[in-house]
Amino acid sequence: MSDAVFSGLPETAFSIAPETAGDAVEREALLDRVMGHKRRRKSSEKLRRGRVPAEGLAFVARDAHGHLIGTVRLWNVSIGEGGLSALLLGPLAVEACAGGRGVGSALMRHAIAEAARLEHRAVLLVGDAPYYARFGFSAARTGRLSMPGPYEKERFLALELAENVLDGAEGCLVPTGRREGVSRIVRRRFAA
Repeated sequence: MSDAVFSGLPETAFSIAPETAGDAVEREALLDRVMGHKRRRKSSEKLRRGRVPAEGLAFVARDAHGHLIGTVRLWNVSIGEGGLSALLLGPLAVEACAGGRGVGSALMRHAIAEAARLEHRAVLLVGDAPYYARFGFSAARTGRLSMPGPYEKERFLALELAENVLDGAEGCLVPTGRREGVSRIVRRRFAA
């Protein structure tokens, strides 16, 4: 997949690219600045902890100077044990100085398009309903779904990438993605 470039004046131009291992420190610093350290206590974080993002679904935005100004990731989850496979989106964060330039919207559209291209069927998130409605998310399909730990029900939103895929879906989200460190263990075993 090639990088997506959004041009304009040099101070407004940015690009979106797949996240790399080298982005980790910058991404975490950005998330701490934008969301604060309490972000690690959220229910969504319980589903992400100890896991890696869904294959091919972690992106960063960089300004014209190469500075990381935005991030979004999607994570593999299941609705109930062994239930319907879905993705959990988040966190989406944009550097304050890049606000109002369309970085967050571009990251969202890019992530959703890639999830659809990879034939995922539903995306869930916890967030501001008026903001995410523009991308097709709503609470209309999450009434019988739940998150582990406390969350605001009206902020639990879904987007179906396959028509009516959430019909009859019910249960609590469970993490199903690859665990962190597994690839390092495998590489060490084969290197020995």
